[in-house]
Amino acid sequence: MGKEINNVIGNQLKLARRSKGWSLDVASKHTGVSKAMLGQIERSESSPTIVKLWDIANGFQLPLSYFLKEIQDKFSIQPKFNTERSIEVSTIFPFDQTTQLEVFSLSLPPKHQHISAPHNEGVIEHILVIEGDMEYFLDGEWTPLNEGESVKFNANVEHGYRNLSDSQTTFHNIISYSHSKVNN
Repeated sequence: MGKEINNVIGNQLKLARRSKGWSLDVASKHTGVSKAMLGQIERSESSPTIVKLWDIANGFQLPLSYFLKEIQDKFSIQPKFNTERSIEVSTIFPFDQTTQLEVFSLSLPPKHQHISAPHNEGVIEHILVIEGDMEYFLDGEWTPLNEGESVKFNANVEHGYRNLSDSQTTFHNIISYSHSKVNN
């Protein structure tokens, strides 16, 4: 199934690039992902991490679930992706054109930290801790969030999440594009 998922992601990337009329070189400049890597993804020769998919989605001004929803539709599964550092990401609700929202479940392993690059202007993240305790990074400082607590912030700046405990932490990430120029 891995090759088939790579095919879906590669096809979605080709469609996005063609709809913008971008060459691989132009797409690389907008996404920060190398031209070679984009070509490998399009040809299903490489499986991008969720972080690379975020970079690509941001560069194309698309919601992340633009890539993930097609996998769900084709295979009737909720894909789970691991970042290069083992954060597990799964889609709860893919991007909805009417609400301009998408919802993900993220699981942070013990003693793990992840810093996220800024998203597009106008993107707002809502974090709700489902299990465990964590901290989020914003404006240069870490702030604790306990199970059941939540926070909302503009995600167009560097931000992050970390788990300082000895057990896994799970949180839901609601991403709002209602104030951004998202295309879908």
